[in-house]
Amino acid sequence: MDIFNVFALLGGLAFFLFGMNILSGNLQKMAGGKLERMLQRLTDNKLLGLLFGMVITIAIQSSSAMTVMLVGFVNSGIMKVSQTISVIMGSDIGTTLTAWILSLTGVESNNVFIKLLNPKYFSPIVALIGILLYMVSKSEKRKNIGAMLLGFSILMTGMTSMSTAMSPLKDMPEFQNLLLAFSNPLLGVLIGMVVTAVVQSSAATIGILQALSLTGSITYGMAIPIVMGENIGTCMTAILSSIGVNRKAKRVAAIHVAIKVIGTVVILALYYVVMAVFNPVIMTRATSPVDIALIHTVFNLAIVAMTFPFQKQLEKLSNWIIKDKEDDTELFLDERLFVTPAVALGECNQAMMKMTELTEKSLDIAIDLVYRYDPDDMTFLNQNEDRIDNYEDALGSYIMKLNAHGGLSADSRIRTTKILFGINEFERLADHALNVAHSAEELHEKGLKYSAEAQKEVDNLIKAVREIYNLAIESYREDNLEKASCCAPLQAVIEELCDEYKENHVNRIQMCICGGEQGFVFNDFLTACSRITGHSMNIAASILRSASSRNKADAGYMHDIKSHTNKAYAELYDLYFEKYGTKQA
Repeated sequence: MDIFNVFALLGGLAFFLFGMNILSGNLQKMAGGKLERMLQRLTDNKLLGLLFGMVITIAIQSSSAMTVMLVGFVNSGIMKVSQTISVIMGSDIGTTLTAWILSLTGVESNNVFIKLLNPKYFSPIVALIGILLYMVSKSEKRKNIGAMLLGFSILMTGMTSMSTAMSPLKDMPEFQNLLLAFSNPLLGVLIGMVVTAVVQSSAATIGILQALSLTGSITYGMAIPIVMGENIGTCMTAILSSIGVNRKAKRVAAIHVAIKVIGTVVILALYYVVMAVFNPVIMTRATSPVDIALIHTVFNLAIVAMTFPFQKQLEKLSNWIIKDKEDDTELFLDERLFVTPAVALGECNQAMMKMTELTEKSLDIAIDLVYRYDPDDMTFLNQNEDRIDNYEDALGSYIMKLNAHGGLSADSRIRTTKILFGINEFERLADHALNVAHSAEELHEKGLKYSAEAQKEVDNLIKAVREIYNLAIESYREDNLEKASCCAPLQAVIEELCDEYKENHVNRIQMCICGGEQGFVFNDFLTACSRITGHSMNIAASILRSASSRNKADAGYMHDIKSHTNKAYAELYDLYFEKYGTKQA
């Protein structure tokens, strides 16, 4: 084996890791938001969690990405720590599929069809189909499929390159002497652990071991400890993903490590007992890539079977390792979730829902202050405004970085646009809620009261404003087009009311029914209500635009709304005018 074989080996490993990255990334992109929706629906059913973990890991071909997802979900409060345990175990089973795919490198036959199962022969065909789909297709979905096929062929080409580069090793006495060291199980565990921790891919370690097995020099006795070590080494991703998150999320990583370490210690002890008592002949037999895949699968199934009944104990162990503190942050958007863009976007959406709740609370309290002023509520509004501003800054920055990172599907990009637009509008709603509260505060501090006529107008306007912001917020949360469509005609009625009430108040001041000071406060109140109405309409319009982006047939709807030529608009306008019109005041 010369220097060029070393170059080929390293190049093969680079191709392998790059191909795995492309394959996993495009599988996640095709899955879109389905991943986080599946996990969010997860119940406390342990078997269901095991199945979900297995299926999702098979779908995205990355147990590391699965771990990062779980840490992020617990960190944001989407999942409980107890729910992740069975998912982690399912992920350990799902990740074994990769080894079986890689084992195809050992397929040899004179039969054409069986021969085509070897990546050396079918990878070029897969690559050709992939590049044609990627370059010719206009559909983003087909382009993603093409990129996925290219990633798979690159991965398999890297595996073949590693196998070819290692083939001269079987004739090297130095290599044979080096392998004698592998007969020490503890050293084998250490090697598997270190290599996996360094390359950050358990699949790469298994792939290297499978490539080495093609030399005929790797026995069962050598392979089993290395596979054990690989399972501990893969925990490095979980450990890194837990840096900077809250303590509950750190417990997910602690549980992942505990499952691997406990399973390895027990099985390694059993391995020593079997070797000492029986010394089975199979341990000296040479392995093949299929044998490595089998060892990997049996080992992971054994760990899951061993730890599955003790999930409550594992959670207690994680609580003991990671003790509670009161320093966890309320909002944390983890950039490590960019490895799974759809999940990162799900985190943003959860934070956005929290922002809508905070804004709605500000609006409700501000309106209550108009009728019953409370200094404590005023203090809360100011503090809540700061929280909403923090949400706007954090979400805006995170979404921009996520867009720059790439990997979002067309539907996901529509969702990012909705969030980017929404954070500004909800922040502005909170600002104007504070303006309503300031009007109430001024009346209270100066001991002023509106006239009976002015108070009737205030009451009527508040009912209409409360209805439009509730419609807008609900339409945003639910993607409800029907509620969003109600906002434009209601906005038109409210704007007419504001204009009419301003004239009425000027007349009341001239007739000395109301004083000048009340007039200024009343005018500020009308302005704040008008702004709340406008931003509510903007939110509703963003929902209608999102629907238009998904369905081009609806693209003309917004034009109809703006030009008031929509029949439904006219009917709703009449309905709202009858409900809140002049006679109601």
